[in-house]
Amino acid sequence: MTMVEMFVKRQQEIVQRYICAKDKNRPELMSRIFTVAARVEIKMKTQSIAFPAGAVGLDAITDVLIRQFSQNYENVYTFCLFDSSENHENKFSCDWLVVMTEKNGGSVRVGCGSYNWSFDHRQEILADQLIITIEQMILLTPDFHDQIFAWVAKLPYPGCNAVEMLQTMPSLALLNSVRNHISKKNRTGNNS
Repeated sequence: MTMVEMFVKRQQEIVQRYICAKDKNRPELMSRIFTVAARVEIKMKTQSIAFPAGAVGLDAITDVLIRQFSQNYENVYTFCLFDSSENHENKFSCDWLVVMTEKNGGSVRVGCGSYNWSFDHRQEILADQLIITIEQMILLTPDFHDQIFAWVAKLPYPGCNAVEMLQTMPSLALLNSVRNHISKKNRTGNNS
């Protein structure tokens, strides 16, 4: 295995560990994902959900992305669309899709966007920057819970490819903006 292949494999492992930490409320994993001085920036392209603009430092990142997030959401499934990924020696980017329920009221959220990671390779490979772009975030009533979660339960987790996700996505008009975004990204090969 070449040094670049080793870096790429390690970066994908870190992204998968991050998904586990966020989705399963595991703050203890964050020190094996981010450097102490890491930065997270959250770019919102939708008004249908609120998040802080970012955080600086491992403790602040853990608070925003794990502790605060898990106070509001449960049943979280985040999928990295690895067929959209770009790998470089110290950078990794991929599109994502998330499904989750709100703890207050049980509404279902389906969203998509992109991750752009930068890594520090000086000692242990850890993320020193993450830009999370939230493109779409659809809010569905609790009535859609069974249909949406039956769909995601059949998908490979946490890595999936866009084609499989699109082929199995429920044909609900309410999901069209998410479907169109993933389809457009997959069709154009734009991996931002």
